[in-house]
Amino acid sequence: MLPPSSPTEPSSIFSEELASQTASLAATAEPLASPFSGAAADLRSALAVDVDALSPALRELALALHRDPETAFAENRAAGHIADLITASGLDAQVSAFGRATAVTAEFTAGTGGRTVAFLAEYDALPDLGHACGHNIIAATGVGGFLALHRLSQQRPDAFHGRVLLLGTPGEEGHSGKEYMAREGAFDGVDAALMLHPYGYDVADQVWLGRRTLTITFTGRAAHASSEPFMGRNALDAATLFYTGLGLLRQQMIPVDRVHAVISDGGTRASIIPERAVVQAYVRSKFPETLVELSRRVDDLAHGAALMAGVGVEVVWDQHPASLPVRTNDPLTRRWALAQAERGRHALPLGVVSETLAASTDFGNVSVRVPGIHPLLKIAPEGTALHTHAFAAAAASEFALSGIADGAYGLAAAALDFLVDDDLAAAVADDFDAAGGVLDVERLFTD
Repeated sequence: MLPPSSPTEPSSIFSEELASQTASLAATAEPLASPFSGAAADLRSALAVDVDALSPALRELALALHRDPETAFAENRAAGHIADLITASGLDAQVSAFGRATAVTAEFTAGTGGRTVAFLAEYDALPDLGHACGHNIIAATGVGGFLALHRLSQQRPDAFHGRVLLLGTPGEEGHSGKEYMAREGAFDGVDAALMLHPYGYDVADQVWLGRRTLTITFTGRAAHASSEPFMGRNALDAATLFYTGLGLLRQQMIPVDRVHAVISDGGTRASIIPERAVVQAYVRSKFPETLVELSRRVDDLAHGAALMAGVGVEVVWDQHPASLPVRTNDPLTRRWALAQAERGRHALPLGVVSETLAASTDFGNVSVRVPGIHPLLKIAPEGTALHTHAFAAAAASEFALSGIADGAYGLAAAALDFLVDDDLAAAVADDFDAAGGVLDVERLFTD
């Protein structure tokens, strides 16, 4: 029997089983409740009116970003669109801040004193796929929540006291824009940070893995592969041993953790013992501590492979800073879920959507500095995977565009609750402290 001329089709059995389990759990999941009062009903109603009034402009913003995708740290036109909308709403907006040329910042203060909340907006796209992660929707909802609270503060000066920020955070895809901005002080003085991510389900809380990247360069000695192979030291052998080692390591890994790699350089000609080989790898884990541990195991594999092959090795971790697992603030997440219920959406609790489907985000780096939420907004049919052409199409669909107002309202309502309800704010801080408090991200992988 001849080998196939094309790849075999992956089995859909597991995906179908996951979808079935998710549907079953979703059907019986109890709505998330909150013991706190939050904002008064009349304020919530006024806020909803403000969000709906902003809806046409937010839809156009999402479409403008979708039509003209820009990749990480090159989002010049996207940053301009966001700044223009904020400026048109009567506020000042700054492009280029906290060490990032395409970051956007804006703020306003209502009353005197109070707490500080930050709405986050992402707007970078993927190479070749465009907005296949829906960051155009993230931007529109973050900006929408920010502007809706500003409208409310203008109409009802006594509605709340506090400082409200919009932080446009570039470079999430494959990078760590938020970590760069955090190191420049972007989240100093912030009491809570809020953003959402589009998805195929409405989910209040979902696992997001921490992620590190590494580049391993093996250096050997070239030799004629036929006449004098014994005079060579094969760098590709070391890369192969490392790649095989990753496969063997998976048996002992935490089930949800991930390692994946490519050999980006393995030599030039089959007749030459390769003197150089390069491996690009990702390491992902569910907790900061297990990410540290897994990183050490992977680092050992690289050095062990070099030793076996008799070659030199250089391991370079984190060309861009690591992304940490998201730490979700439960009291604040519950306010999001209640706000979504007001819009007719049922935000699923943690554990309904399998953590097998977990990805990574640099919002994790924010969530270990200040209390934060990162819920998921349904904009696509269930089962539509992120980073696909199908999700890119969904991010400009009518269903997605009509959901922007729901997402913006959810973010704005949760932020308003936090600003007006002292008991809620205390519970948010207590929950953050109980989860470990502020984590020193810069020292995590160096101690």
